[in-house]
Amino acid sequence: MKDNKQEGIKNYKGFVAGVFSGIAKLTVGHPFDTIKVRLQTSDRARFSGPLQCLVQTVKKEGLAGLYKGATPPLVGWMFMDSIMLGSLTFYRRLLHETLFNPNRGSASSSPLSMLLRREIPPPSDNDEAPPHKLPTLGHAMAGVMAGATVSFVAAPVEHIKARLQIQYSSKKAERLYKGPIDCVKKIYRCHGVPGIYHGLSATLLFRGFFFFWWGSYDIFSRLLAEKTSLSTPAINFWAGGLSAQIFWITSYPSDVVKQRIMTDPLGGGLNDGVRRFPNWRAAARAVYQDGGWRGYWRGFLPCFLRAFPANAMALVAFEGVMRALP
Repeated sequence: MKDNKQEGIKNYKGFVAGVFSGIAKLTVGHPFDTIKVRLQTSDRARFSGPLQCLVQTVKKEGLAGLYKGATPPLVGWMFMDSIMLGSLTFYRRLLHETLFNPNRGSASSSPLSMLLRREIPPPSDNDEAPPHKLPTLGHAMAGVMAGATVSFVAAPVEHIKARLQIQYSSKKAERLYKGPIDCVKKIYRCHGVPGIYHGLSATLLFRGFFFFWWGSYDIFSRLLAEKTSLSTPAINFWAGGLSAQIFWITSYPSDVVKQRIMTDPLGGGLNDGVRRFPNWRAAARAVYQDGGWRGYWRGFLPCFLRAFPANAMALVAFEGVMRALP
């Protein structure tokens, strides 16, 4: 009974700390994200670069313009972080005890069956060999699996966010969508659930690059632990920030294509224009036709600059709240 009570307290603290982590991440990172999305979905005739985009946005729409579409990710991250980290932990353990377990036994006593029955015992003190560790490939594979899992929450959140971010008018009366709820209602009324999940396949592809995020996170963590005298929180901080940079370097072109798909007119009763991209390939081709190979990296600078501080502030907030809560 006591163990259940302690476990409940631990879950409560993690949930509350996660909310503050999401707020910190949004506060620091969303203005960068707005600039990134606007650059990704416009041509050079509108914005010549990130600085001009920033200046024009603030001049015409005020600072509030930088936080357009902020509500969906703020609410969504509460669920996304929970699903992402929870599934990542589960997949790591599953791979650790099955595919990457050098001591797999019979089917009746296999680690998988014991895992499903919650009967995996801790390593015995009499074991001669130390317990094996999940290799970097295992961490990378778990990242891909967790990325696919969270995509079913992330896709509609990012879809609504992107459509709100490209509404350039400072007057609400001139905007197609008054806010996130209005956006969801109108899209659902005209296109149903498939309309809300427009861009899901592109999201699954994009989050497949979690292979590099969590694989590099393991590599950085091990190197910092072996080569430095940093504390565990400091190792997590630097490994998390550096691996986030690796992720965006490898995944950014697919994010550009994803944003083009998510901001493409849906047509129909929305009267928002004519749909341009019937599939992922058409959107990727349009990016190249608009800007060549450089088009796949348009808006990369604000994204790259955002990654480290946003994750750093999220970590600071998370750890601070965890220590402060009773």
